[in-house]
Amino acid sequence: MRRIMAVDPGREKCGLAVVEHGGAVVFRTIVHVDRLVDTVAQVIRQLEPEAVVLGNRTGSGDAARRLAELPEVRALGGVRVVDESFTSLEARRRYFQAHPARGLWRFVPVGLRLPPEPVDDWAAVVLAERYLKGPG
Repeated sequence: MRRIMAVDPGREKCGLAVVEHGGAVVFRTIVHVDRLVDTVAQVIRQLEPEAVVLGNRTGSGDAARRLAELPEVRALGGVRVVDESFTSLEARRRYFQAHPARGLWRFVPVGLRLPPEPVDDWAAVVLAERYLKGPG
């Protein structure tokens, strides 16, 4: 199955995800920026995505430069940049889809809830899906 790897860059941590063209999420994780390059190389070798996409906001310049140096990324044609607008909100929504509220929390609108953990990995899923949908 064809796959896309996405990176949601940040100053301290980055979300990573690998998503199949059919929409299945096959990998998600959050890594410290110091581990980004090693983790991306390892995931490319293991899961063989056809492209690496990167969000265009916080930390993207440094992440793009570091990833562009990887032979594994160069072999895939380099890093492709995706608009990162509103991915944090979408990531939060996706988190709560995967972890439905229980008890009285079911009555609190999703927009008023905060996830108990970072959702950078879910933001990377959103970036991969945006890339797969193409322009527009």
